[in-house]
Amino acid sequence: MAFYQDPPALGNQYEADRVLRSYLGRTLSPDVLRDIEPELSAMGELAGGELYRMQLEDRLNEPKLTPWDAWGRRVDRIELTPLWKRCARIAAEQGLIATAYEQRHGALSRIHQFALVYLFDPSSDVYTCPLAMTDGAAKTLVVHRPVRSHEDDFAADAYRRLVSRTPEIAWTSGQWMTERTGGSDVGLTETIARPDEGGKFRLYGTKWFTSATTSQMALTLARPEGNPSGGRGLALFYVEVFDDKGLKGGILVNRLKDKLGTRKVPTAELTLDGALAVPVKGLTDGIRNISPMLNVTRTWNAIGAIAGMRRGLALARDYARRRVQFGAPLSDKPLHTDTLADLQAEYEGAFHLTFRAVELLGREEAGDMTESEARLLRLVTPLAKLTTGKQTVAVLSEVLECFGGAGYVEDTGLPRLLRDAQVLPIWEGTTNVLSLDALRAIQKERGLEDLLAEIRALVGKAKDAALVAAGKKAIAAAEHAAGWLVETAARDLLDVEAGARRFALTLGRAYELALLVRHAQYALDDERDGRARASALRFASRGVDLLRDEDRALALALANDTPLEVDAST
Repeated sequence: MAFYQDPPALGNQYEADRVLRSYLGRTLSPDVLRDIEPELSAMGELAGGELYRMQLEDRLNEPKLTPWDAWGRRVDRIELTPLWKRCARIAAEQGLIATAYEQRHGALSRIHQFALVYLFDPSSDVYTCPLAMTDGAAKTLVVHRPVRSHEDDFAADAYRRLVSRTPEIAWTSGQWMTERTGGSDVGLTETIARPDEGGKFRLYGTKWFTSATTSQMALTLARPEGNPSGGRGLALFYVEVFDDKGLKGGILVNRLKDKLGTRKVPTAELTLDGALAVPVKGLTDGIRNISPMLNVTRTWNAIGAIAGMRRGLALARDYARRRVQFGAPLSDKPLHTDTLADLQAEYEGAFHLTFRAVELLGREEAGDMTESEARLLRLVTPLAKLTTGKQTVAVLSEVLECFGGAGYVEDTGLPRLLRDAQVLPIWEGTTNVLSLDALRAIQKERGLEDLLAEIRALVGKAKDAALVAAGKKAIAAAEHAAGWLVETAARDLLDVEAGARRFALTLGRAYELALLVRHAQYALDDERDGRARASALRFASRGVDLLRDEDRALALALANDTPLEVDAST
């Protein structure tokens, strides 16, 4: 009888997630955990059941753009896939945005929200992209909302819709920043804002990359006519994208982008030809005014990274139990299990770093934050985004290899994991951009001292001898990075820039290890479980210090493949 391999399967993704459940047990009170656990279990069942099955069935569907109707009218209608339509309803009903703003559990509300998002994300084909922009827009409108009482306040109405649990009312938001002149350097924005009636403006320009193009509103940057060049001359604007007839006038969809991954996301190139817009806060300092949105979306980015790793490992672990080679399941093969253990350790480090950023965000929004934690949040947000973004691509590349050739075949649904992960080091600032952002945070707010103090405090909770030794590696790596920064800045600031990525990744990984050590000691003491300890020790053995002395002239020659003279005596 012919052999057919059973595919990997998923069950309730909350019940099966030892790392999430253990983390929540440590960070939440029993009362809070009892209150939210039914929601988490329901989301875990959806993610491993209905949504996962629908995701596999929906694999070949992508959004479709219809530019013209049958009679020649310009309609620019984008049809979403069945999975995304279902995800939109679930996201509203399950409060994936609302949970953060209802503040049911104060500073812990963000942990509640992002635990739900983390479970939902891997089965949504990146519906979390518009949700991230929605959360960021809600946060921005809360921060900058004008003090008004009348009911037609655009910010109040938009905010009400963004945080609604009613699918028929709920909106999502786009974020239209990227232009042909640059993604990271938004100070080069060419879109012009011309005054219109009633304090409104008309926007003219091209947005080269807009991810949430089917959202009902967007926040965007434009330069009011007469303003100076550069970032200070930009203003932040609110745009309503649709009315009862469809896409509003002045917004034209040039095309949908053909991308490596995130293919369910209707990413479009837009022409703004008189789109009606309202300033969110003044007519200058748009980049500064949108910063609350970027901090939130970068946190969503990190959540997407750890959620993708968790999904890949869940599938690989189940497959290893089903796949028999050379007389035994892969789950019994020492080399295969060693590989999975490495990947698990990377994922667990990324998980604890991400949720530490979530904790700090929640404390900020609840008004419970100390000055030290405020400085820490400013530094930890870019560190979490850039570190986890690199980890998820590496981990998911290895995950596909765990399936052999099946990991390379599209109709297994597995290659999507890696294709969608590849955007995470790019969206919301590349690794290099976020590394420089971390340096700016240190320069402006001196958050490095706070991070070093926290790493020492986390490691100080270890009692197990092996965890104490691992913690010393975390401290040594972080202190080495801090010393490198001081010494290099005194010598040459261009050398600081050249080493910014290695510096930031060293800090990020050192912090991950310290967080792993702290949680591992908790798991030993309170759960009598040594798995977190095993992950911490394996992570420590893989190395955390990426800094080394580099010659910039040699790097320049290598990067540009230019001739390099060598002393004959060398």
